[in-house]
Amino acid sequence: MIKHIVMWRLKDKADAPRIKQELESMRGKIRGLVELEVGINFCPDGSAADVALYSTFENRTAFDSYAEHPVHLPVKKLVGGLVADRRVVDYEA
Repeated sequence: MIKHIVMWRLKDKADAPRIKQELESMRGKIRGLVELEVGINFCPDGSAADVALYSTFENRTAFDSYAEHPVHLPVKKLVGGLVADRRVVDYEA
């Protein structure tokens, strides 16, 4: 199982619900994507991210194909235009 966790700081925090909706729209549409959860931060700490994505994939092959999947690409482009900073961690569990 591959775990993929991404956290973003947004240019405008008001975009968080839109990003959440776009990310969640991928659920059930990408083969090998087992779980997808998106959270919007409520903590006022200045070091906190604004949006987090937690997802799991069946295996490394599924994860690798997700990067260029036609469902993922437009979401990735939209989110990329709204973020100021991105952090990611991918690991095998």
